[in-house]
Amino acid sequence: MSDTEKKYAFGMIGLGTMGRNLLLNMGDHGFAGAGFDKDASKGALLEQEDKNKNLKGFSEVEPFIASLSTPRAIMMLVPAGKIVDDVIAELLPYLDKGDILIDGGNSHFTDTNRRVEELESQGFHFFGMGVSGGADGARRGPSIMPGGDKAAYNVMKPILEAIAAKAEDGEPCVTYIGPGAAGHFVKMVHNGIEYGLMQLIAESYEIMKKGLKMDNDAIQKVFAKWNDGRLQCFLLDITKDIFLFKAPGTDHLLIDDIKDEARAKGTGKWTSQVAMDLQAPIPTVDTAVAMRDLSKYKQLRVQASELYSDVPVINVDDKEQFLAELEQAFYFTMIISYAQGMHLLTNASAEYKYDLKLAEIAKIWRAGCIIRSKFLYDIYNAYTKDSGLAHLLLDGGVQKLVNEVVPGTRSVLSKTIAAGIAAPAFTASLSYFDAFRSARMPSNLTQAQRDFFGAHTYELIGKEGVFHTEWMAKTNN
Repeated sequence: MSDTEKKYAFGMIGLGTMGRNLLLNMGDHGFAGAGFDKDASKGALLEQEDKNKNLKGFSEVEPFIASLSTPRAIMMLVPAGKIVDDVIAELLPYLDKGDILIDGGNSHFTDTNRRVEELESQGFHFFGMGVSGGADGARRGPSIMPGGDKAAYNVMKPILEAIAAKAEDGEPCVTYIGPGAAGHFVKMVHNGIEYGLMQLIAESYEIMKKGLKMDNDAIQKVFAKWNDGRLQCFLLDITKDIFLFKAPGTDHLLIDDIKDEARAKGTGKWTSQVAMDLQAPIPTVDTAVAMRDLSKYKQLRVQASELYSDVPVINVDDKEQFLAELEQAFYFTMIISYAQGMHLLTNASAEYKYDLKLAEIAKIWRAGCIIRSKFLYDIYNAYTKDSGLAHLLLDGGVQKLVNEVVPGTRSVLSKTIAAGIAAPAFTASLSYFDAFRSARMPSNLTQAQRDFFGAHTYELIGKEGVFHTEWMAKTNN
């Protein structure tokens, strides 16, 4: 390449839908970008869709690297795992010390920790960056969660702020999250909350369809009404549209033809696993992960339905009153879902020394991302008022919201459980809340049992020290 040929300010590895749309977003904001994909047709599509002529596609690594201005800034949007390591290994021979590599995929945070250390030891800048918003978000403005090398982030900051979603106050939905793998960790928890919210919507659908015998049109109207109120969120917004969509050439909704087996890419499971490691209970997320797993056992479920068949019906005198209570139950459990996620972030921040700013995280989730919702403004206000808030449920404003909707939640679940309709995320959330607000849990019995069979010891109320009892000797006397 001659010195007179155009140099590009940014490079993108992987021109699938997400990578291509992010690069097109950058091009729309006046940034010159180069994209690499071994499939030359994807580079051609990038150039075809680039109306501003700021972008160029490549199918060979060496000319792609040579086209970038130095220090080079390159983002990878490829599947998590070994592929990321393979791409890095392929790039390194062509890079110079001081170049910046960005992993924009859903990598596990432990892999990001390793890559940060390995690349920094070789003189390269590296940071992991969560990107939320799906294909449309990437094109129009996502929520962006970068963490790791802060110097590298500062180089990229003007581009990232330009392409990020903008909240109602005009603030870009991107901020430096923290050191190491903080960005990918926060994105993982974001995805865990997403699992929980999606499960709640599915259970609401089940309650209305199976319990109240409502048709699709009536269910769509409920979701639309909810989305116009305090429950407003991206996931409800798309759900109301799903209940309007008919496949071309058909006279019924596509939703009725979709098999009831949910798949996952692993981020929900990762969230549950690390929450257990950090002893931060998130039963709403755990339940959502478990229900996706259970849905895959279609054949077993069909067999069980024949053995334990019934006709579940929720008997209510006033359907509109019940639906109003269901809205309250959804709002309550939405609050619990976010509260569990923020508590996990609190614990992770202390354990991994991320120094997370939870108000800032809530702030960048307000637009662009999959879990954006009106309630995030309440979360932002809570952590702005008290940056050291130990748990979202301890905030006075949130306390008031919860107290308003708990009665309706209990009413809905009592009827739903009595009818034999599964609402596991709703019930897990309510049980979590009831245990959380309990000044004395029955865990003293658990400790006595552990000491009885395993001499694991226990502590006593108002008395220092650790104790053990020879229980068999006491019970035999």
